Amino acid sequence: VQLQASGGGLVQAGGSLRLSCVASGRTFSTSCMGWFRQAPGKEREFVAAISWSGRNTHYSDSVKGRFTISRDNAKNTVYLQMNSLKPEDTAVYYCAARYCTTAVLYTSDRRYGYWGHGTQVTVSS
Repeated sequence: VQLQASGGGLVQAGGSLRLSCVASGRTFSTSCMGWFRQAPGKEREFVAAISWSGRNTHYSDSVKGRFTISRDNAKNTVYLQMNSLKPEDTAVYYCAARYCTTAVLYTSDRRYGYWGHGTQVTVSS
């Protein structure tokens, strides 16, 4: 699976962005997907995850209620809708994939074997 993330940019606090991650390969529909982010000087952290069917999702406490992860298997794409953005959301955002056969979701980046290049999100105050 090859992943290509896009949709980042500069936005004011309180604004919104939608990130997209397009996957190549026939295994997307059986892949669990995750979004992670890394701010300067900090470790990469989990943001959100979605099961292969899209019926199960999980969020970090810091984004719960503001971000929504979704997927369109017909388009091999996973999305991250980010609302009510805060300056502390500034980071490089990465999408990740792993093969899944259950609804179990993973929050550790070590569980994902495929990564896309990041997309920069900058939130100004």
